[in-house]
Amino acid sequence: MKQPRIGIALILAAILLLTACSSTDSKEQSTAWDNIKEEETIKVATSGTLYPTSYHEQETNDLTGFDVEIVKEVAKRLDLSVEFTEMGFDGMLTAVQTGKVDMAANDIGITEERKEKFALSTPYKFSYGTAIVRKDDLSGIESINDLEGKKAAGAATTNFMKLAKKKGAEEVIYDNATNEQYLRDVETGRTDVILNDVYLQRLALAAFPELDLTIHPDIQYMPSEGGLLMNKENEQLIKNVNEVIKEMLEDGTIEKLSEKFFDGANVTELPEDIEFQK
Repeated sequence: MKQPRIGIALILAAILLLTACSSTDSKEQSTAWDNIKEEETIKVATSGTLYPTSYHEQETNDLTGFDVEIVKEVAKRLDLSVEFTEMGFDGMLTAVQTGKVDMAANDIGITEERKEKFALSTPYKFSYGTAIVRKDDLSGIESINDLEGKKAAGAATTNFMKLAKKKGAEEVIYDNATNEQYLRDVETGRTDVILNDVYLQRLALAAFPELDLTIHPDIQYMPSEGGLLMNKENEQLIKNVNEVIKEMLEDGTIEKLSEKFFDGANVTELPEDIEFQK
């Protein structure tokens, strides 16, 4: 009589084990996109301090900007809400890697180095780098290859600071600082140069015309493409986002946002007839 009971017990144990394994497999198959759809929200890291990419309107304090509004439209077309988290650039990369957020949007350049670690969306911004210097003496800089010993201001892991370091500049690191702080430090001599995107540089100077600064007339370098940054493992999210961005490029939505935030400029195309330095 004991043997049948042992057999039944073993069968029941096997059934429970299979059920548990099936439950575990089901959970493991749940993707980031499944979680996004379930919560009906996409989590996005941005700075909130980079005009006109990601900043707060003075009158309302609402978060807006070129990249911010692109993300809002992408989410809308995917029937999702957006939850923004503001942080410095290095924090954005970590947040995407660890799954704290689903993507980062902050004028992020598409590079081979980044593509090894992250997924970058279909590009929607095409630009190049310039240098803000003191107007009276151009901060003693003649070309992009004349940065040895100069103090370059920026966030630690941006492409522009990597270039400054490569060219021999002394890095002065900021974490999510405002444009005004960057600019005033160059004027007072705390730093000598800001390497950054031409469109951002133009708008930054226009916002503070009283400062004795200018964009260096002989420095244009590093043509670039920009887009949204995501975790490489989130394949369905990447696919869906890229499809929507392609639609927005084709129907003119991104061009209209560009003209709004970049003073009439169309950043969806690289300007012609520019000689870039290496």
